[in-house]
Amino acid sequence: MLITFFRAIVLYILVLIVMRLMGKREIGQLQPFELAISIMIADLAAVPMAETGVPITNGIMPILGLLVMHLTISIINIKSTKAREIICGKPSILIFRGKIDEKVLKKERFTINELEERLRDNNIFNIGDVEYAILETSGQVTVIPKPEKKSVTPEDLNIEPKYEGIAYDLVVDGKVMYQNLEKIGKNYIWLKKQTEKFGIKPEEALIVTMDGESKFFCQALEKKGK
Repeated sequence: MLITFFRAIVLYILVLIVMRLMGKREIGQLQPFELAISIMIADLAAVPMAETGVPITNGIMPILGLLVMHLTISIINIKSTKAREIICGKPSILIFRGKIDEKVLKKERFTINELEERLRDNNIFNIGDVEYAILETSGQVTVIPKPEKKSVTPEDLNIEPKYEGIAYDLVVDGKVMYQNLEKIGKNYIWLKKQTEKFGIKPEEALIVTMDGESKFFCQALEKKGK
């Protein structure tokens, strides 16, 4: 039992490292070759994890081989546009200038119901509001509404919005994020003064954040026993 336990930990760490080296894409954004490699890695890790009679290297070496293959294909994709088209394919226009292209739908084996579902995912509930719908190589559908159906932006109204910036986590689960404090030009003493306004120390906070407008948010950790 202990052998299986430790083998599982080793293979989990290895797969985690390999997936991190492969990049930060979400599952729905994986290219076909990336998805294939991900499935194969999971399968290769499962066998030596469960069967102690199989040497653990029988799982490790093929996984590392797939990582090398992935990195090689990624480099080829960057260097060659033709290779990119062969490996990843090309985007397909499902709706062109407001008209559904039936030939492309059939080629991509897309039904009208699936198209409507993807449009709803993009907050489009009337197919007549769409100017272009593009099926990307990752399987995602990019939607461009008709000009009169587009949302109004501050630029359209000649309004200059305030700069919002991003919110920085200064404390998470009682741990002070010193790197983020440095980014906003603050230090621990300043942070302590801010959290004292809420009656707590930084180490007693569940989360402390500050956004681009210097708005401060602080919530204390729940005390044990309550």
